[in-house]
Amino acid sequence: MTPLGEIVAIELRGAWLGNRGILHEGTDVVRFHRSKLWIICALQHKDWQLPQWAEGHFTVLFFHDEAVALAAGHRPCALCRRESYNRYRSAWAEGLVVATPSANDIDRRLHDERIVRGSHLRRLHPMDWPAVPSGAFVRFGGQSAIAFDDVIVPWTLQGYEGAIPRPSTGTVDVITPPSSVAALRAGYRPQVDASAVRHLGTSAPQPAGVTAAP
Repeated sequence: MTPLGEIVAIELRGAWLGNRGILHEGTDVVRFHRSKLWIICALQHKDWQLPQWAEGHFTVLFFHDEAVALAAGHRPCALCRRESYNRYRSAWAEGLVVATPSANDIDRRLHDERIVRGSHLRRLHPMDWPAVPSGAFVRFGGQSAIAFDDVIVPWTLQGYEGAIPRPSTGTVDVITPPSSVAALRAGYRPQVDASAVRHLGTSAPQPAGVTAAP
């Protein structure tokens, strides 16, 4: 999965599973999503087996890291990632200044924010650069890039590229849905692949609950 939520076949290692329901027929992906439930799952949970392309079971998707998954419009699973889900939900409420939401509340709002209603077109959200929190994804120079305090790091189908200075003024199209941006601003710290964070010092969000992949 890309930060824009596109389903692509690449060799890049995935740190998380993604679930949008049953999207396949045989070994072909034939739909973009099945419902408003888009979640980020752990690669392993108990002794459950999740074979790809299994009839009647959700299509197994993969994310490079959690920041990519949030940008794609997913949120932590309340079953296999309960602690992360609770932290995300609390940060969501604090960031949006609302009551603690239910999973359905989160899913409905994210769905409105991530795609143009009645289509698969991705919604982007203009924002002033100073308001973009560390860990959010933006579109910059025709690429998707993760923002940190002082730099942004472009993401490609081969992974993260070298850091470039972050603009301090102007506006930018933000990929990460506004509700997740609010959660990031309120302190939710997504796992970010080590290839993006190893040279950034303390400005980068550090892995939350997992070890950053090299």
